[in-house]
Amino acid sequence: MPLPVTSPMTNRPAYQPDPILARAGVGLKADHYATILETQPDIGWFEVHPENYMGLGGSPHAYLSAIRQNYPLSLHGVGMSLGGVDPLNPDHLQRFRTLVDRYQPALVSEHLAWATHAGDFLNDLLPLPLSQESLDVMCEHVDQMQSALKRQVLVENPSTYLSFEGEVMEEPEFLVALSERTGCGLLLDVNNVFVSASNHGFDAGSYVDAIPADLIGEVHVAGHVVEEINGAQLRIDDHGSAVVDDVWGLFERLIQRVGPKPTLVEWDTNVPAWSVLKSEADKADRLLHQSDLILGRRHDDALLA
Repeated sequence: MPLPVTSPMTNRPAYQPDPILARAGVGLKADHYATILETQPDIGWFEVHPENYMGLGGSPHAYLSAIRQNYPLSLHGVGMSLGGVDPLNPDHLQRFRTLVDRYQPALVSEHLAWATHAGDFLNDLLPLPLSQESLDVMCEHVDQMQSALKRQVLVENPSTYLSFEGEVMEEPEFLVALSERTGCGLLLDVNNVFVSASNHGFDAGSYVDAIPADLIGEVHVAGHVVEEINGAQLRIDDHGSAVVDDVWGLFERLIQRVGPKPTLVEWDTNVPAWSVLKSEADKADRLLHQSDLILGRRHDDALLA
């Protein structure tokens, strides 16, 4: 656990970064602040969206500071717009850096997406064409973000509902190229893979198999909804329900190949009682432990062969 000391410059706790073990974590929600502080649950870590903590003070920081004393954190940005054609917003980048410096998160991540245009924020994570031009823009912006934060950033694969003409790469190829050029890691969202594969008709298993184990710094699982639109079935990544069996199965396939990774259970809408969210995290923890045992047996069998 971190042992904060008071910084003479800010009169705030100055944390040392904690590693996040290959355990399950959950998103930190205001609904659960009191329960977490009162019960100190056995949970691996918490994720927060930095955009919710970019004010200078107030109760959000008071609760986050208290929880940070006992748990590692991950900062998962949603507003950097790494895939946009506009330059990164320097004020947003500075506020993000301030949070990194203040809370010393073990992991920092953003999205393969864009969310701004001509200075306007569109309040969505929008897909980008998988082209060489898009790759060049992403590389430039990831380099800029990593340089500003002075640390590696993980980039998450999106859920998508349309494709672009003239794309020259598959998404796994794009992500691997991005990592190789910038040194960023990858946040593999298994639910997003399943949602996109269902919407576009590609094989989700082949997608997760194509991501090298050493590039994956974190994994996400989440719930989604199915809607009928103009007679067609569309899966929507809404983070508003329990993880479905097909996504758990894809998650098992991944971790039995790459080994246990820090895994977040996302539940951002229709936020349930703490006990429900904790139960989902416990399931992820059991699967991570089982994958570790399976890989250990494979290693022993290989030594005996």
